[in-house]
Amino acid sequence: MTLNIIGKRYWFFLISGVVIVIGLLSWAIFGLKTGVELSSGSLLTVRFEQEVQQEQLEEELVNLGYTDAIVQQTQPTGNYLIRTHLLNMEEKTALEAGLQAALGTFSGETSFINVAPLIAGETRQTAVIAVVIAAIGILAYVTWAFRRMPKPLHYGTCAIIALVHDALIALGVFSILGAIMGWQINLMFITGVLAVIGYSVNNTVVIFDRIRENLTRGISGNFETVVNNSLVETLGRSLNTSLTTLIVILALLFFVGATIQNFVVVLIIGVIAGTFSSICIAPSLLVVWDNNEWGRFIPRFFSSKSKA
Repeated sequence: MTLNIIGKRYWFFLISGVVIVIGLLSWAIFGLKTGVELSSGSLLTVRFEQEVQQEQLEEELVNLGYTDAIVQQTQPTGNYLIRTHLLNMEEKTALEAGLQAALGTFSGETSFINVAPLIAGETRQTAVIAVVIAAIGILAYVTWAFRRMPKPLHYGTCAIIALVHDALIALGVFSILGAIMGWQINLMFITGVLAVIGYSVNNTVVIFDRIRENLTRGISGNFETVVNNSLVETLGRSLNTSLTTLIVILALLFFVGATIQNFVVVLIIGVIAGTFSSICIAPSLLVVWDNNEWGRFIPRFFSSKSKA
């Protein structure tokens, strides 16, 4: 008996909808904490010779007048990332002296980055342009690749919707992590999102290509059956690729550490969300579109009211 994946498509939509709504609510309530590369400011990285708790560091920063400071501890190094408003060198020196006087001497060299508002604005603009160009390019490529199929634009559009799905989940998770752990959206996050886009669209195109192959072979006159059989045939490949990719990413997280923390975490989120969207969302949307089932997304009580 063939596994009926497509038959459960509305359950998949419900799962994705719940996850995305939770992320959007977190985004609306807590917002997104942006790194200095995207919003300007100063970033000081320190490590103390003796053990210092994050609460102690945060309290001392308030005592020194830095009530706007955001503190994040990185693992496994134990470094502290301190983000503040834009500091000049005298203010930076005074801050370091105040922290050492209260909490003890630093272990090794500290790092310090200043990003002016103009540079941060240009970086944000460049990041948005990069994501938009990537999305337009993917839409054009997938539509062109399936140009000999009926309704080729459906394939490109469904691939883009799946990518938006992955990006919304990543942003939602980082909003929650920002509220709980002070994690920030930075250039490493943007790099991770672009990498996830490439990974996710690769998985989606493999499945779409099998759908095209099975349509050409005429294995069934029912489009839903063709899509489901194509998913079952490529399921092992998709899951195995995602699993091996996750193993490598986890190795990076454990052995490289804080320097690429945001990049690695967004890759983990993206691989999981991208695997789900490429298997459960993009092909299901193709079927919904082909069957003209968009009306089923409207809650039943709306239709019952219209009848009344």
